[in-house]
Amino acid sequence: MIYINGDNLNLNSFVKIVLENELVGVNKESIKKVKKACKYVKKVVESDVPTYGINTGFGQLSTESINKEDTSTLQENLIKSHACGVGKPLDDIYVRGMLLLRVNALIKGYSGIRYKVIEKMIELLNKNVLPVVYSQGSLGASGDLAPLSHMALPLIGLGELSIEGKVYSAEEGLKKAKIEPLSGLVAKEGLALINGTQAITSISAITIYRALNLFNLSVHTLGLTMEALRGITDVFDEQIHQLRNQSGQLFVAKRLRDILSDSKLTTKQGELRVQDAYSLRCSPQVLGASLDAINYVYDVIEKEMNAVTDNPLVFPEREKVISAGNFHGQPLAIAMDFLSIAISEVANISERRLERMVNSQLSNGLPPFLVKKPGLNSGFMIVQYSAASLVSENKVLSHPASVDSIPSSANQEDHVSMGNHAARKANDIVENAYKVVSMELLTALQAVDFNNPKKMSSKTKEIYDYIRKDIKFIEEDVLMYERIHKIEDLVRTKEFITLIN
Repeated sequence: MIYINGDNLNLNSFVKIVLENELVGVNKESIKKVKKACKYVKKVVESDVPTYGINTGFGQLSTESINKEDTSTLQENLIKSHACGVGKPLDDIYVRGMLLLRVNALIKGYSGIRYKVIEKMIELLNKNVLPVVYSQGSLGASGDLAPLSHMALPLIGLGELSIEGKVYSAEEGLKKAKIEPLSGLVAKEGLALINGTQAITSISAITIYRALNLFNLSVHTLGLTMEALRGITDVFDEQIHQLRNQSGQLFVAKRLRDILSDSKLTTKQGELRVQDAYSLRCSPQVLGASLDAINYVYDVIEKEMNAVTDNPLVFPEREKVISAGNFHGQPLAIAMDFLSIAISEVANISERRLERMVNSQLSNGLPPFLVKKPGLNSGFMIVQYSAASLVSENKVLSHPASVDSIPSSANQEDHVSMGNHAARKANDIVENAYKVVSMELLTALQAVDFNNPKKMSSKTKEIYDYIRKDIKFIEEDVLMYERIHKIEDLVRTKEFITLIN
């Protein structure tokens, strides 16, 4: 069991809980903080002092006072009315992430919620009984109101639940899982459950995890392509990259020196030619810039995992409740737009290298489209087409979401982040890029077989042997899509990820 306290969640523990189904517990000190804030909210309710979201309406309706006896109804109405999600349901892993992140924010003790509500969320998470959350409908400004409302509905026996991939009404699902719903919500709890960036952050965290694995794959795939094209390794010379002093570039160049250190297929400057094309020669500069962007985004996401993004915030020590704007998704929106551009470039340069391998005028002696009998066989011709189509699609998806805004709640909420859009399309770009880089790897393996696999570096030979166990050299035209799908599956396995780390 992993114990969280509102400050100690990181990408590693997030992945263990969300993707590997580790159980979650809460640190005892955090429980005390939650109860202290909850006690103060009760005091506010009794005082009748107008306090946003506790005894007032929401958004433009914040000027409307709510009677003490209606505060529970107010919170339940909020959840029901704000559950306006549309589109396809989010995959279960994203919902697991949302539950975890919301719990982690609430246990910091600034939300005024009862601990029994948090316990119910942990029970859903640990039993893998997951609310059905629709993917569209968030502006990413007052947090992810619609997605988080769908996440909260089953806590009070409403909405839908997913159990082992099957959808049930909340009533059916809770009964099946032997979970008792809450009898209702009290003051501040509805708002505490739905005002935050946890849908954006969950999608972003899973996306950055995939992006890091993809990036590592792209660097190793570049190593194989260098061997396939008899690339010049002088361009990875340490002193060259020290003169530029960009950390990502330095890292990529060093990694490639390590990967190719004992290769007999790569060449030196002037040995076969004086220089390579930019897609090889400038690879540390291009991939290094993407790595710097990935690291920036990683930092933003890990901070957001442990952030309080509720509104209003409860400060029991100061006897204050302050309405502010921590729910605004702009930090994540800009970061995920940045990631979209960075990963699009990983795919862009990958497709250019793929083209060089299949084009006999650019491939340094390899046969056209990497087949023994071109003409009768088309070989890898359309592999490049597919990669090109994905790269082009990524260019469209890379248009930033964060520069858009549309007023809501009668112009009270007059600037929004579109962070949810930014996260979802960044995820789509990473998925497309995985396909492109996998296709480059498949092509490089075929190309290396026309050289001499025995001369590969020890590190690239490990990759070659791992893939060749399942995907053999292509002698003549086959159902190519089967190979493409297979290699993408292989490079995403835990075994392969461990192999190249």
